[in-house]
Amino acid sequence: MEILAFGVQADEKPLIEKAFSGLHDVRCLDVFLTEVTARIAAGHEIVSTSVNADLGEGVLSTLAAGGTKLIAQRSTGFNNIDLDVAERLGLTVARVSYYSPYSVAEFAWTLAMAVNRRIVRASNRTRDFDFRLDGLMGRDLRGRTVGVLGTGKIGEAFTRIAHGFGMRLLGWDVAENPACLELGMRYVDKERLLAESDLVSLHVPLLPATRHLLDAAALRTMRDDAILVNSSRGGLVDTDALVAELRAGRFTGVGLDVYEAEAGLFFVDRSLEVVDDDVLARLMTFPNVVVTSHQAYYTVDAVGQIIATTVQNVLDYTAGRRSENVLVPAAS
Repeated sequence: MEILAFGVQADEKPLIEKAFSGLHDVRCLDVFLTEVTARIAAGHEIVSTSVNADLGEGVLSTLAAGGTKLIAQRSTGFNNIDLDVAERLGLTVARVSYYSPYSVAEFAWTLAMAVNRRIVRASNRTRDFDFRLDGLMGRDLRGRTVGVLGTGKIGEAFTRIAHGFGMRLLGWDVAENPACLELGMRYVDKERLLAESDLVSLHVPLLPATRHLLDAAALRTMRDDAILVNSSRGGLVDTDALVAELRAGRFTGVGLDVYEAEAGLFFVDRSLEVVDDDVLARLMTFPNVVVTSHQAYYTVDAVGQIIATTVQNVLDYTAGRRSENVLVPAAS
């Protein structure tokens, strides 16, 4: 059986091929799954997808009509999949329910430190042999307040690093994490967290209830000199509202590894094209904003775990087993 894997990065390809070696043939494509590319999957019972794949009704219908039975998504998030349609079409859907939380947590801190200490601006200057310090002043984090929205595995890992910096810890979640409480975290409502935090970091999944968790009103609640980091999902932040706040001169820095309209942009080279996303283009113009390309998870450790789990999901499917990774079970 040949498995068709969409949206495979160059670094991932040898890892995927090695992981499936001796088990199943796998064909890796660098194109993403869309309504246009879905036809390529005809005749493939198993398709593996990336987090930016379009798995709406149109794509799912094309896959089902072409004989696909299993969609093995190589990510934890599944907000890009219409699970109701998948179930109606008899498609089994599996994801990666867990991988290294440290990859994302450490990268979130990388963004926080980059904007706080003006690393990108400093690096660009020194490449031109400009060694002035004007405009590069940051702040000590020790003794300041960090607000963690979402204290699951990644949020906990982020909190442990914050504790190491000696910061005051505020948290917000539907359930309190005992490990965070042991570190001294105090759980408060979202409004208080935003109002008191010097640094706010997002670590919640994108669900209907969390879309635009940071809307215009929430962003206005934040301190004028706060730092905002989002390494979770772009849709958690109302980007238009964020641009408006930045235009008003607010926030010391913003670090974004995700963007709510990133599908079709992130993970591909658009450097020779005219990008018609005016909001993203405006974001890029602010000197206190750092945007990266959804790479927080992208470590050897995390990607290795993602691929290993994807292989196991395929083996479970072919053996008729069901695991916690299955979002939509096989049709009976």
